[in-house]
Amino acid sequence: MAIYPVLAVIAAVATILLEVWVLRTGLFRETAYWLSMAIVFGFMIPVDGWLTKQSAPIVEYRPEDTSGLRPIWDIPLEEFAYAFALLTATMLVWDHAGRREQAT
Repeated sequence: MAIYPVLAVIAAVATILLEVWVLRTGLFRETAYWLSMAIVFGFMIPVDGWLTKQSAPIVEYRPEDTSGLRPIWDIPLEEFAYAFALLTATMLVWDHAGRREQAT
């Protein structure tokens, strides 16, 4: 079983559940969140694409550890799920901590 896609999906789902069931910051309803994600992915795609391009890769993944799907410029699909989880979890914790600080 390819481990990276499994872990990336688990991370993405766990992040969504963290927001929906625990933190409830409303981050997914904010335009600023979606704009920031577009900006981050806008920069991630050329950089990650350059690092993982199959013609001259700098970063290589073992084929048996990935799904093999590379939808945009040779970037493994798992990278997008992992980036979503990492960035969103960071924003959720930051937003939640800021709200707790304001409440005290």
